[in-house]
Amino acid sequence: MVKIRAVSDPSVMESRPKPAKPRELGPRARARLEQERLFRTRIVNRLTDATKVFRVRLGPNDKAVTVRRRLNDVAKAAGKEVAIRQAPDGFYVGLMTPERRSRRGRRPKARS
Repeated sequence: MVKIRAVSDPSVMESRPKPAKPRELGPRARARLEQERLFRTRIVNRLTDATKVFRVRLGPNDKAVTVRRRLNDVAKAAGKEVAIRQAPDGFYVGLMTPERRSRRGRRPKARS
């Protein structure tokens, strides 16, 4: 049960706690932001037509799934759709075209 009592000092409503300082980012978060910035400036912003393709090499600590997801996220935020293909030591990245689009999944029904 909640207890309610009257308070004789109305000044308690005037004191506001000071806002907490925003926490500083950790080293992994800073590295992630830096990698996303590099993807944005060096790859996604320079993808203007289908003839430009970039190669992304994976470092010793990079996971292919993570890099691929970050590339897609940065491209989506920039309003671009990218095609990512495997390379021997990383990825090739270019703009999505009808020829580069995957044909996996169900076939569309034949129109009659």
